[in-house]
Amino acid sequence: MTAAIDACPAVLDLKWVNGFARLGPDFCTELQPTPLPSPYWVGRSRAAARELGLEEYWLDSGDALAALSGNQLPPGSRPLASVYGGHQFGMWAGQLGDGRAILLGEIETVHGPQEIQLKGSGKTPYSRMGDGRAVLRSSIREFLASEALHGLGIPSTRALCVTGSDALVRREEIETAAVVTRMAPSFIRFGHFEHFSYRNQHTQLKTLADYVIDRFYPACREARQPYATLLEAVSERTAHLLAAWQAVGFCHGVMNTDNMSILGLTIDYGPFQFLDAFDPCHVCNHSDSQGRYAYNKQPNIAYWNLFCLGQALLPLMDDQDQALAALESYKTVFPQSLEARMRAKLGLIDAQPDDKTLIENIFRLLASNQVDYTIFWRRLCGFTPQEGHEPVRDMFLDRESFNAWALQYSERISITDQGLRAHLMLGNNPKFVLRNHLGEEAIRAAKLKDFSEVNTLLTLLQAPFDEHPGHERYADFPPGWAASIEISCSS
Repeated sequence: MTAAIDACPAVLDLKWVNGFARLGPDFCTELQPTPLPSPYWVGRSRAAARELGLEEYWLDSGDALAALSGNQLPPGSRPLASVYGGHQFGMWAGQLGDGRAILLGEIETVHGPQEIQLKGSGKTPYSRMGDGRAVLRSSIREFLASEALHGLGIPSTRALCVTGSDALVRREEIETAAVVTRMAPSFIRFGHFEHFSYRNQHTQLKTLADYVIDRFYPACREARQPYATLLEAVSERTAHLLAAWQAVGFCHGVMNTDNMSILGLTIDYGPFQFLDAFDPCHVCNHSDSQGRYAYNKQPNIAYWNLFCLGQALLPLMDDQDQALAALESYKTVFPQSLEARMRAKLGLIDAQPDDKTLIENIFRLLASNQVDYTIFWRRLCGFTPQEGHEPVRDMFLDRESFNAWALQYSERISITDQGLRAHLMLGNNPKFVLRNHLGEEAIRAAKLKDFSEVNTLLTLLQAPFDEHPGHERYADFPPGWAASIEISCSS
């Protein structure tokens, strides 16, 4: 029998506005989370807590543990699960929804509205055949990845904390349950619009679009065609997001339309991975047998997903040409944004006509030599035109080809202020990323109730460009066993 959920003491005195809940029962089902038996802390992001305006002493309290495990309700919250649809691996999957996530509500902060959601908080009407729970393994990965992307300056949902429990959950094997508390201005996805469009519920579709425009894209309201302008704005945000992913070597792994944020945020961390050896065709999701979501396919998949969003919004536009015109911005913004990011990684202060060739050539060399992506870029920060840099050269089996590229690069940066260049590169080439083997080590320790690795990784990943003396092993090459790690949609 489910235990009763008490109200959380007024120490969590937040200003709840709950805008999405007011859209009504066509958009969500109001319900309470299922309490997590005997919860305990696994990890807490105090930086995320500060973003919400939470007092640190509260985050150390038993009341916080209960509230963020779904065992108590913060006063003023209005828990709900939302309904959406989506294309999964290219096929229309029909009605989906928050199957294991419950939105506590939306609060006002000094940084704008933030929704707070408990992932793994029990069954909802959209759980289908699922149990509504999350496991410790995937919750730790999402917690660390959310904060890692934020630390890299890449738009993402945030993670406030992970709480664990000894309650058993069946996946591919028996695991233990956990809840990750995540936050974002909104968790609305492309699939929310698809759901109403496919059901010909055009009134609800318009209500949702108006809500998104008024809350997050107010400039679109003044446009002659506000819904086409909304599509254009979302396309541009998504283009910048994909450029950031590609530049840092991030693979999402499951870019279904129900995993695409209407705000251009990285959302739903499942079988993600940061590249080790650079392989443009790398598929990080063991469940993706066709390689649909390979690293080099991500930009085109994002455009495909935007096309699906455009189709969903068509009932609100005059004709199809408006949608197609709005989508065109992606084709321009993505390559420009990616090139700008790659110039920054190379320490190029200004743009020159031959920069594209310089960038393409190094990508080809990285791929043909299977060079570790993150370590290469960090070592390149120490490259000098006069002497080159042996630690960089030693990463390439094809030394002659690297030498030819290095000469081209040296000529390009010879007239640049070298101090300024190094500063730019060190701020755009992280020393630390959440490699799969680091996450796996933290998970293995956490299963033994040792959360020190989770906390260490959180500290490093929230400031990934800093040196962090004494933590060099976290920035080293992956061990041989890392190649055997398989991450699937169940992760």
